[in-house]
Amino acid sequence: MSLSPRRLTATVALLAATGTLAACGATSAATTGPKPLSGFDAAVAAKHPQWSKYTFVIGDNGGDGSQVLSQITGVFDKAPYKVTFARFTYGPPLVQAAASGDIDLGVVGDVPPITGAASEYGFSVVGVAHYINTKVPEEDIIVPKGSPIHSLKQLKGKKIAVPEGSSAHGLLLLALKSVGLKPSDVQMDFLSPAAGATAFASGKVDAWSIWNPEVALAVQQGARIIAKGLPPIDQSSNYYVAPNRDLTGARRAAFTDLFERLAAEFTWADKHPAAFAQALSQEDTISLADAKAVVPGDEFYVAPVQSADIQAEQALSNAFLEAGQIKKQVNISQIIQNVLPAGYNSLHVPGL
Repeated sequence: MSLSPRRLTATVALLAATGTLAACGATSAATTGPKPLSGFDAAVAAKHPQWSKYTFVIGDNGGDGSQVLSQITGVFDKAPYKVTFARFTYGPPLVQAAASGDIDLGVVGDVPPITGAASEYGFSVVGVAHYINTKVPEEDIIVPKGSPIHSLKQLKGKKIAVPEGSSAHGLLLLALKSVGLKPSDVQMDFLSPAAGATAFASGKVDAWSIWNPEVALAVQQGARIIAKGLPPIDQSSNYYVAPNRDLTGARRAAFTDLFERLAAEFTWADKHPAAFAQALSQEDTISLADAKAVVPGDEFYVAPVQSADIQAEQALSNAFLEAGQIKKQVNISQIIQNVLPAGYNSLHVPGL
């Protein structure tokens, strides 16, 4: 079967980035002593010898620290299945990889599930990551040093860089709407994060809607924030996506175990910000000082998708349709397939 150009691009990027945990064991962040989560749910895993035939690929969205954290915590060291990681620069290609079955689990912002569903990619939303500190934005709209722009209304007629179909795209759309501007009132320049950074630094765009650590690094160079990615113009949640596979029996149990281990490493990281900063520094190739500045906005907990999450996503989806950014109505409830136990909250897992 041949791959479409989009599918092929996502797959090539995934294959180039995928590596086994064993291959990553020599990273500088790996601990030499006992690892804090190496015995996570060992008793449960021991009851499922059939899990040994499974291999799960976790999609790492732009360096969230998950791969290095897995080395620091040892959370997958004794798992009875194999785990590999695939690196993506932002959400839309990760959703495509989930739809094609090239990854088994990955986290994205609030917009990629909407644009992916509108494009009729076959995937499910299986969980949600809620940021703990909802007063610290994960993404913002910024202007360069010395810019005469000081408000959102002044963006009218200006060129704004933004990754298409990303959470930053959603932030820009709702931020413009909050001051009575339409997408047609500005020039959206759909650029990848790397291309956006170049355009912003060289003055080829007037503003940039983007997330951390890009925001923090730009601000250090004199950029100013003109809109923060906070409610009501932005969500404080990300979403976990997975292929539309029949998750039943032993595979569902193994997948749930995988998900809970991944959630556990981030809950541990929330309580150990220095280690979290170390992981972000290594994966994002930024200084440790920059990583420490980003950590307060990156701390989150994992839970099943609730009705409030569905309502927030549906409202955002409707706004995208109204603005002509997607061409098809999306019913968010139809792409939800919770796999975590009802009432699960990774902050309240015993022993973490």
